[in-house]
Amino acid sequence: MDPSVAHNARVWNHWLGGKDSYASDRAVGDHVASMFPGIVDVARADRGFLRRAVRHLAGEAGMRQFLDIGTGLPTSDNTHEVAQAAAPDSRVVYVDNDPLVLVHAEALLASAPAGATDYIEADARDTGPILAEAARTLDFDRPVALMLLGVLNFIEDDGEVTALVRRLVDALAPGSHVAVSHPIVHSGEGGNTEAMEFWNANATPPIKGRSPEQVAALLEGLTLLPPGVVSCSQWRPDVSADGTGPAWVPQVGAVARKD
Repeated sequence: MDPSVAHNARVWNHWLGGKDSYASDRAVGDHVASMFPGIVDVARADRGFLRRAVRHLAGEAGMRQFLDIGTGLPTSDNTHEVAQAAAPDSRVVYVDNDPLVLVHAEALLASAPAGATDYIEADARDTGPILAEAARTLDFDRPVALMLLGVLNFIEDDGEVTALVRRLVDALAPGSHVAVSHPIVHSGEGGNTEAMEFWNANATPPIKGRSPEQVAALLEGLTLLPPGVVSCSQWRPDVSADGTGPAWVPQVGAVARKD
């Protein structure tokens, strides 16, 4: 862990208003926000998508097991909190490779008595070890909800990311679900292209935007739940008091089922 180099988990925490960041993270995060002011809205929308997706999965979809890869630093409404609020017996395994996330893992392990949580320190590419260690807590003969929120964009090679998702999906039982969120490239006024370029030159890990069609292709062979691959702010949004819908953000979200 090099505190002089900005890291995504800590910068994301800064954008969400958290305190678990270094000066380097705040400097890069603030500069990205000056180039792309919408990044804070993206961070909040992505967190809102997590809440709504997990609420659906633990509720209507009946999921009781969650594998959350690319967890990030603990904040409000972590996966186990949302899942166990709906189903106290939910079992959740978190995976991340940032040592600072490990330091704060106790917050991710505060399970409801009827459920369980675990934490694995690993790179998302290490699917074999992840699945083997997750099997200590999860039963892969039963459906699992696989959470891949804001993590696949850090795997730049399209073939590698497709193979990674396929290995994980192949390990899941029928009835499992996959939730994905991913930034898309948005050019023009208020665009994020130059901000991504700045990020890749000044922070780690490097990021790659993909099109909604490319994200949909990662879920090929699965059944997309309505409304499909959409801006994550607009995936089954909560109804606001004034009846207005959420603003579009250049980050898509989707949930799919393995039949």
